[in-house]
Amino acid sequence: MNLAGFRRSLADETPPCGQSPALAALWHGAKGEWDKAHAIVQEESSADAAWVHAWLHRVEGDPSNARYWYGQAGKAESDGSTETEWAAIVAALLETKG
Repeated sequence: MNLAGFRRSLADETPPCGQSPALAALWHGAKGEWDKAHAIVQEESSADAAWVHAWLHRVEGDPSNARYWYGQAGKAESDGSTETEWAAIVAALLETKG
């Protein structure tokens, strides 16, 4: 799956099968299901989940919490739009899934 396919899947009722928890959280986050997305990444300890966790706290408007999660992910804080960052994270995670 690529970014365009992942975007198309947002019209579906459930995330695409076989996606990582981080990608499932991004899917829910894009649909405005912040609580569901947050619950997913909160249960994960991977750097990918921490990166998504940071993005979710940016969406929420909590930059200090986002900063903590960027540190946990080993990623630089994003200063672009949350939409642009979402696409970049999805693309990166899909690429590593390969």
